[in-house]
Amino acid sequence: MSERVLVLISEDPRTSHRAHEALRIALGIVAGENEVAVVLDGPAAHLLDADTDDLVDGDDIAKVRDALRRLEVPMLVTAGSRPAEADWNADGHPVREVAVAAVAAEAARAARVLAF
Repeated sequence: MSERVLVLISEDPRTSHRAHEALRIALGIVAGENEVAVVLDGPAAHLLDADTDDLVDGDDIAKVRDALRRLEVPMLVTAGSRPAEADWNADGHPVREVAVAAVAAEAARAARVLAF
């Protein structure tokens, strides 16, 4: 039986390896046939930047997020977190902007919540 898992990322991928590790863990959970949603809060939204050169684990992040995109894992971006750059999310990852209250509702629905 699959469970819903929410992965909440607030770490800044420009300064921390934890943001990439959180994405990698989300990918591993999906491989276990669980339903996964990823929330990008604040600076974590930079995980979807087109130019990964400024990200700590840029090349690795690009590979993991591509795998998550192909698996159609939704990315929820908290309101006000989306960067203003026109090429943000150039890969077309399914993204939905949500209010903080919606994140709380998603967490309540989840069997597990992982926060980074």
